Amino acid sequence: MIGLLYALLGTARSSLRSQRELALENLSLRQQLAILHRKSKRPKLRKADRAFWVALCRLWPDWQNALILVKPETVIGWHRKGFRLYWTWKSRNRGGRPPIDAQIRTLIRRMAGENPTWGAPRVHGELLKLGFELGEATVSRYMPLRRKPPSQSWRTFLRNHAKDLVSIDFLVVPTATFRVLYVFLVLEHQRRRIVHFNVTEGPSAQWTGQQLVNAFPYDSAPQ
Repeated sequence: MIGLLYALLGTARSSLRSQRELALENLSLRQQLAILHRKSKRPKLRKADRAFWVALCRLWPDWQNALILVKPETVIGWHRKGFRLYWTWKSRNRGGRPPIDAQIRTLIRRMAGENPTWGAPRVHGELLKLGFELGEATVSRYMPLRRKPPSQSWRTFLRNHAKDLVSIDFLVVPTATFRVLYVFLVLEHQRRRIVHFNVTEGPSAQWTGQQLVNAFPYDSAPQ
């Protein structure tokens, strides 16, 4: 009775599956049956068997239910090993360009050192005139690194140029009657004093430009 019930459930389950899934399941079971029929006491999986299951797990989502001989974790391990082998082959050394002669490298460094204003394009052009066939990127790679003078910090910049800097901004001020006023403000950095301010309900480009003129009359704007 139980066997009949299992058979009925299996038939109902098969009727709900697609023809492709049934074909893949049939193929997987036949492959495992062929392994069991090999003339050996303990069937040994070959490389072709492992490749079959690695490919099947990529094509069929329900492959684990048809697997009998080994555990699903074993197939996943085969897949990871194959992936590592593929990327090892993909990343192999294929030779590439021949190395640059040591004398040419020394000549590049010498030309760059004796001519500090020359960049890679100029050194590359001079080498082509001397008959050396190599790319500009190669010349740039072997040129010595030149240290740039340290740039001043932002605080030092502000201290040195404070007399030439002003800050300009709009402030929004709500009133007691729920109106919004825009305050135009100009602040001088050297003495930290307000140079000019004005208030409007609708700032425009023309109005803002006139405020700048009013803030710095007679060419008194910072340089």
